[in-house]
Amino acid sequence: MHTAIIGVGLIGGSFAKDIKKLWPEATIYGIDSNPEHVQQALDLSIIDQKADYAVLAECDLVIVSIPVDILVVELPKILDACGEDTVVVDAGSTKQLICETVAEHPKRRNFLACHPISGTEFSGPKAAMDGLYQGKTNIICEVEKTAFVLQERALKLFQALDMRIRYMNPVAHDKHIAYVSHLSHISSFMLGKTVIEKEKNERDIFDMAGSGFESTVRLAKSSPQMWTPIIKQNKKEVVETLNEYIQNLEHFKQLLFEEDYESVFSEMDNTNRIKQILKGIPLTKNKINDGE
Repeated sequence: MHTAIIGVGLIGGSFAKDIKKLWPEATIYGIDSNPEHVQQALDLSIIDQKADYAVLAECDLVIVSIPVDILVVELPKILDACGEDTVVVDAGSTKQLICETVAEHPKRRNFLACHPISGTEFSGPKAAMDGLYQGKTNIICEVEKTAFVLQERALKLFQALDMRIRYMNPVAHDKHIAYVSHLSHISSFMLGKTVIEKEKNERDIFDMAGSGFESTVRLAKSSPQMWTPIIKQNKKEVVETLNEYIQNLEHFKQLLFEEDYESVFSEMDNTNRIKQILKGIPLTKNKINDGE
């Protein structure tokens, strides 16, 4: 299987590593605007050859993992260059603008809009890892606009990687992902900012930081070059989630001003239900009503 990885960082590189393990005979081409990344990917045997768009016409599969602002510019060019039997899969964290960008493209049937919800705070080829996608959710949008035989080829890969598949329209995707991903990253960045500013006056603060702080602020290590375009493209939904989040913070602060610690306990206790939700345990009707 001839495969091109456009963007040979964590996401694209991890796909390449797993494809090579599943199909050792596969040829992996690497395309990246950063020559150092291409060389690192070659040195790490993540890719077999460096390439450019000219190779796309002979590829069975193209995985595009580049910042979403660049993706909306490059995706039409990628589809122009791909063969009639090539399936192009993206990994963008936003979907509405990306889908709109290629809605009228002559090769729209060759594109499968995806969002594998996986990753770490690290980036670049050195961050790529085996098994990154095992058990992770992959959201597919507008699947009906992709040629069936090409859908099957991509799904064969996702199933081999043991990914969970969810189908969603692009608008719903961007709304939901604003809550569970984009807001999490913004919160982490702003927590890090708050602590950094405090640290200017209290040099010992990081010595006191425990695992709770470290896990909460982990996402602040993520690439601003990647996350600024994501937030820009999903501005409307991000602003809505921020408004709700800020309201909850203001409410919690007001409870402290009023010394209403019974309500403070209740707020935290009700939110403890997140443990069940994340484990996939359904909540009983009574338990749901208790939190309303």
